[in-house]
Amino acid sequence: MPCTLITGSASGIGAATAQALKAAGHQVIGVDLRNADIVGDLSSAAGRAEIIREALARCGGKLDGLVLCAGLGTHVQPSLTVSVNYFGAVELLDALLPALRAGQKPSAVVISSVASAHLPWDKNPLAAALEAGDEAKAQAIVMGAGAMGGQLAYAGSKNALTVAVRQRAAAWGQAGVRLNTVAPGATETPLLQAGAQDERYAESIKKFIPPMGRRADPGEIASVVGFLLSDAASYVHGAQIVVDGGIDAASRPTQF
Repeated sequence: MPCTLITGSASGIGAATAQALKAAGHQVIGVDLRNADIVGDLSSAAGRAEIIREALARCGGKLDGLVLCAGLGTHVQPSLTVSVNYFGAVELLDALLPALRAGQKPSAVVISSVASAHLPWDKNPLAAALEAGDEAKAQAIVMGAGAMGGQLAYAGSKNALTVAVRQRAAAWGQAGVRLNTVAPGATETPLLQAGAQDERYAESIKKFIPPMGRRADPGEIASVVGFLLSDAASYVHGAQIVVDGGIDAASRPTQF
């Protein structure tokens, strides 16, 4: 029975992924702020360290799968968004690589966003701070961005997260661990619903409808995660799989 750790397991894409993997025979260790096997806070260095410690203890130092779903949106305090979306994923990736190397046919999937491609790395104001691991500086940048802070924190952290995964592709491949990202578009999750109730972002979220004419169900994202963890994706590595109903293609058809 594969042992897979999932952050953000209590709701949205994380909950749907946990359900799908359990149905597929995985032993799932869920991580979230509440209603999870490991209750912890990814927004602080101390919280992340404790989650890593408990995760390694629960899996006995051996993981077959890792799914990093935990994330915050534009409506949340920008400094928290940067910490959870970027450091809450990258620190777990690096700390849990040895446990994955000890697993069977190991694979990791990180939930990024279609927004990760809409703010280029060379124009990302957070790029240098995040690549250097300077959490305080990245937080200061988004908190100083005024009304644009939430959008910068979200798009900037997701762009940097996808870059971080791609930068690790060579080393992880040599270690025998596949690593990919999934970039969802608008998905019917509690996070999206909370953003839609914020007057700052309600109109843009309302208009964020892809060519397919509807938002994704979390289970549709979970099915792609399940594929990436499976033997069917045995040669998929270092890729970002966009699952957005066509909105990225429609918005920038010549860029891919």
